[in-house]
Amino acid sequence: MGFNVKIGLIGAGTVGCGVIKVLEENKDVIEAKLGFPLSLKWVCDIDLERKRPVNISVYSTTTNYKDVLEDPETDIVVELIGGIQPAKSIILEAIGKKKHVVTANKALLAEEGLEIFELAKEKGVNLGFEASVAGGIPIIKAIKEGLCANKIEKIYGIINGTANYILTKMEKENITFKEALSLAQKEGYAEADPTLDIEGTDAAHKTAILATLAFGKYFCLKDVFVEGIKEISEKDIAFAKDFGYRVKLLSIIKRQGNNVELRVHPTLIPEDHYLAKVEGAFNAVSVVGNAVGHTMFYGMGAGMLPTASAVISDIMDIARDISKGISQRVNVLNRKPWQAIETVPIEELTCKYYMRFSAVDRPGVLSKISGILGKYSISIESVIQKGRREKGFVPVVMMTHQAKEKDVRKALKEIDALEIVGAKTVLIRVEENDYL
Repeated sequence: MGFNVKIGLIGAGTVGCGVIKVLEENKDVIEAKLGFPLSLKWVCDIDLERKRPVNISVYSTTTNYKDVLEDPETDIVVELIGGIQPAKSIILEAIGKKKHVVTANKALLAEEGLEIFELAKEKGVNLGFEASVAGGIPIIKAIKEGLCANKIEKIYGIINGTANYILTKMEKENITFKEALSLAQKEGYAEADPTLDIEGTDAAHKTAILATLAFGKYFCLKDVFVEGIKEISEKDIAFAKDFGYRVKLLSIIKRQGNNVELRVHPTLIPEDHYLAKVEGAFNAVSVVGNAVGHTMFYGMGAGMLPTASAVISDIMDIARDISKGISQRVNVLNRKPWQAIETVPIEELTCKYYMRFSAVDRPGVLSKISGILGKYSISIESVIQKGRREKGFVPVVMMTHQAKEKDVRKALKEIDALEIVGAKTVLIRVEENDYL
């Protein structure tokens, strides 16, 4: 029998079934590109009886992952169960047995991934995680290999399809956040518990992974400033449009000398910018390198087959290395020039801001608010004030010039304490074309 690489799949859920489907349907294409076959030997899942879109009975099946790890024929272990545990223990045990690993587990890599990266290096095995960020878009490989000659200056990403779908629906149909979330759940774009998506945690996981790749130092979830989209209303989306912007949940990685901004939050971006045109559940990532300039990656950020495509790309890369008797061609960590890089505290951020105040409808209110902003060196670029609203309060919307976050926070704390203000001020950061 000729050379082939054997795979053990742990987790036969949506993405796992996608991997099986693509391996089966594209078998000839994959073998032609590799020059040898890939063989899925094991399928491990806690429930082997539930209905699936693929037939797993043609493979060796088990509910015990140790059967996969203890098989000396298994070359690559694919972990697709998600979550922190038992996924972490499974991956560490697989690496300890010198099995190569492929995972889509962004939460694990962003929260407890350092131990995994370091053990993989120590044991001399490959760790593939293309599917952990932006689904089928090959952004991991692009940063790790395609753009490796560059100092990465900036990465901007719309990397959560659920949030982008919700914001798109709110804009296009002029509906509330709750209504748009309900639609996203009905269409299958949002989970029954959408917390990770709407609070920005999912995008923050991915941001940490991208920053780790870009700078060669391990960044984790706690290094990323995070705000979600729950407080964004259809009013804010409409006002943003009046100013010439669209609202996106944006992942921002921006180098500042030897430091880096890592943040995820709703952001106003100019409506003529290419990221502003990304709608629905699609993802897009813009990477700026000092040699290549701007690059743009666009596609489906989730789904059974797009994610499976990314998983199998890792499997094929590792299979090529196995066939040549090599591993660890590309180190994710320990690239010396970047080891001193630190994150910039959000309080030190300088940018433009959108502010929506709920103010009493009477003379002198606007001057009172602008006076406090001026006290903290925050200058106003433009103002929109609409007609009377409920209980005498009206929305007053301001766009500032460049200001420092810590000054903005101090000013808003003072403004929100005024009797003339009826609700907490809505604050959205702004990124301009000159900075994107």
